[in-house]
Amino acid sequence: MKFGKLAGAAALGVAALAAMPAFAQGAAPAAPVVPTAAMVNKGDVAWMLVSTAFVLMMSVPGLALFYGGLVRAKNMLSVLMQVLTIVCVASLVWVCWGYSMAFTNGGALNSFVGGFSKIGLKGVDASTFAATFSNGVYLPELVFVIFQMTFACITPALIVGAFAERVKFTPLIVFTVIWLTIVYFPMAHMVWYWPGPDFQPGAPDDHGMLWGWGALDFAGGTVVHINAGIAGLMGCLVIGKRRGYKAEPMPPHSLVMTMIGASLLWIGWFGFNAGSNLESNAVTAVAFINTFTATAAAGVAWAVIEQIVHKKPSLLGAASGVVAGLVAITPAAGFAHPMTSIVLGAVASIVCFFFVTTVKNKLGYDDSLDVFGVHCVGGIVGAIATGIVAAPSLGGQGVFDYNVLPAAFNPATYSISAQVWVQIKAVAFTLLYSGVLSYVLFFAIDKTMGLRPTPEVEAEGLDIAEHGERAYNM
Repeated sequence: MKFGKLAGAAALGVAALAAMPAFAQGAAPAAPVVPTAAMVNKGDVAWMLVSTAFVLMMSVPGLALFYGGLVRAKNMLSVLMQVLTIVCVASLVWVCWGYSMAFTNGGALNSFVGGFSKIGLKGVDASTFAATFSNGVYLPELVFVIFQMTFACITPALIVGAFAERVKFTPLIVFTVIWLTIVYFPMAHMVWYWPGPDFQPGAPDDHGMLWGWGALDFAGGTVVHINAGIAGLMGCLVIGKRRGYKAEPMPPHSLVMTMIGASLLWIGWFGFNAGSNLESNAVTAVAFINTFTATAAAGVAWAVIEQIVHKKPSLLGAASGVVAGLVAITPAAGFAHPMTSIVLGAVASIVCFFFVTTVKNKLGYDDSLDVFGVHCVGGIVGAIATGIVAAPSLGGQGVFDYNVLPAAFNPATYSISAQVWVQIKAVAFTLLYSGVLSYVLFFAIDKTMGLRPTPEVEAEGLDIAEHGERAYNM
């Protein structure tokens, strides 16, 4: 549940929040606020910059090594190159038009997508500010820009694991640019865009559609994981199965690399989840410990399941469980209690294990690195369960009412059933929106540029054919 109505808002008034009389604090509409440097805490800024670096580390090297170790040696370098290039391209797209599409008012289309008022970071500089969750507390806008940039980088990079070892490089990068523009930026806007706690009471209709529904997504269950997971499934369906799938062995070439990558993902995820609080305070600690406990429980749960089913717990399974736990806790990180997070992580691990080992085999799709089975399915479990674990009756943080100034919390108004229903609607919308557009985009690129290399290239491996080099020269 991040947001980014950025308040270069001098036109909204001249009275700072600190100067408001006590009797006006609960009044609506909101009193005008002019963010100033005095409202920025250096500790918040330092934490957000560290979190940004952590999330970048999740992509390169974390995700690149995690995926790279899971493919065959002849395709290792291609996966590294795909992830690295997607991060570079997404960063440029983000500052050119993505940030503006995600986190500005989109006028008549504001429920669905932002506008172009900040294209090329127009008007964004060291003197502009971004809202946090607290009244009267702001970040330098550029800090918010670069933090959100890392999310735009890792989301399309996640997709490539679904059809690893059988996609051409250039069409994939073209897909990435278009997909970010028509899928990711609108989804980020719909879920996370609003004017901030000082301005929401005076602008009650200025927000994205899913935010207006009251959908809870602390750090990206819908925007990142369900979004990328369903897109990955569409890609592997359009491209088809790997040649030799189920007919020849395709074991990971380096589980050591995968373990290193998974470990870096876990560490970086603290920035991903705890950084999404946008401040360094008690809720940051809540998100941090929940990210720890849910992940640990998921890793243990997967190993236990394998011990029961296969009589041998595997490193690949434990690493997969860890990622499933990280995915599932993402939307709930700042809302849950550590003990309910343990339950959530374990449940998500069990469900993802079932999809990876049973559903995929039954339906016959070739999700190479289980992007759908872990990210989409784990994201669905986490997003829906957020409506449960956020309940104050279960030790959760509840939901603040930002339509009053200052923002208020009333645990008596929280309804688990009502919130779960909102979460289900948000999940269904994400699956439909991303799934349909991703399928159409994959199909169009396949018919025009061609997504799949020739059988000879697949047999030789993508490293040499696509990039003229190998991961290993021995």
